[in-house]
Amino acid sequence: MTADEMAVLTVVETMTEAFQAGDIAAVMESYEARSLVMFEPGVPVTDREQIMQMFTGFSQAKPEFTYSGHEVVVNGDTAVHIAPWSMVATGPEGVQISDSGLSVAILRRQSGGGWKMVIDNPHGARLLAAQ
Repeated sequence: MTADEMAVLTVVETMTEAFQAGDIAAVMESYEARSLVMFEPGVPVTDREQIMQMFTGFSQAKPEFTYSGHEVVVNGDTAVHIAPWSMVATGPEGVQISDSGLSVAILRRQSGGGWKMVIDNPHGARLLAAQ
C-alpha cells in the first residue's frame, strides 16, 4: 500500500477501534463536519448531532467488528475504502445481535494532510442482495 492508502486505512481502523471502545468523541474526529452516515440502508443522516447520538446509542450494544479485507483507492485528495465486515453485539435484553455487510466510505484529504470520512455507508451489500 502507498502512504496515502495506509493513512486512509488507519482512519477507518482508528474509527472502528474508538467505536468499539465507546469513545464517540474520537469516532466523530474521523468525520468531516459536514459528513453523511447511513445508519440504515437508504436513510442518510447529515446532522452532526444526530450522527453523534446514533453512534452513542449503538455503542451501548458493545459492537465488535471484523473486516475480511480492505480495498483503498486514492485519486488526488479523494479516496474510497471498501471492506466486507461482520459484527456481533449484545442487545438490551442480553440477546446477541449479529450482522454483516459491505462498507463503502469516501474520504477527503484535509488541509493539514490527514484524511477524514465524508460519506460512510456500511450497507453497500444491500444492492447485491436485490439482484
